[in-house]
Amino acid sequence: MAYGVFADVYDAFNEDADYYALHKAVKSRLKAHGVNDGIVVDLGCGTGDLTLLLAQDGYDMIGVDLSDEMLCILREKAEEQNVSNLLLLCQNLLDLDLYGTVRAAVSTFDTLNHIGPYADFCKAIQRAALFIEPNGLMLFDMNTPYKHEHVLENQVFELEAEDVYCTWSNQLDEKARLTQITIDLLDKDTGVRESESFQEYYYTMDEIRNACEAAGLKILEICDGERFGPLRNDSERYLITAIKREK
Repeated sequence: MAYGVFADVYDAFNEDADYYALHKAVKSRLKAHGVNDGIVVDLGCGTGDLTLLLAQDGYDMIGVDLSDEMLCILREKAEEQNVSNLLLLCQNLLDLDLYGTVRAAVSTFDTLNHIGPYADFCKAIQRAALFIEPNGLMLFDMNTPYKHEHVLENQVFELEAEDVYCTWSNQLDEKARLTQITIDLLDKDTGVRESESFQEYYYTMDEIRNACEAAGLKILEICDGERFGPLRNDSERYLITAIKREK
C-alpha cells in the first residue's frame, strides 16, 4: 500500500507520535546486539522521521517506500537537515532489492500490517531477511489483533489539521482478519475533497513467529510497541526483535 493524497498531510495528522521514544527503543536494541554502525534499512520509511534520527546517529540509512510522495517529503527533510548518509528507494517490499546486505532492517508504524494476505506477509519477511547479514537484526512493529478487534473496530475518527479536515473510517472483517480503512480529506481553503482506501491485516503471534522462522530469523524479544515494556493482553502494538541465523 502506498499513500498518495494522504502523504502531504501525514505529518500533520501524526504529530502526537513519539518518534524520540521509538528512536530510543530502536537504537538501544540495535546497539545491544552489536549493530553500532554500518548500513540499516528502514522498510516503509514514510516521511522519514525515524530514518533521519538513525542517520544522525551515524548509520548509513536506506529508506524504502512504495510512495513517491512520501519519499519526496523525506528527501526535502534530509536536505533541510543536511543529512547525506541516506539512499532512498521506491520499491514494493514484496519485490525488495537492496543490491547488497545490511546490518539491520527496521520497519515501524505498522508498515507490515499493510501486507497481506498471510502468504504475502511471509514473502515480505523473507525478502527483508534475504538482505540482512548473518547475526544481523530485523526490528519491526505491528498492530495487534487486540487493537484491530477492540480499538479500531468499525470506528470513525474526525481529525483536523491547519488546512485540512480528515474523516478516518474503519470497517473490520473478522473472517479475513483485516480492517478496511477509508480516508476522506477536505481542503479548508479550496473545498476540494479527496479520498483513498487501503487495508491493514493482522496476524497472531504464532503466525508472525512462523513467518520469521521460515525466513531464517529467530525472535529474541517481543515487547509492547508503545510503552516498550512487557507485552500485555491489551497491548495495541508489538515491537519484535529478531536475529538472522547463520547458515
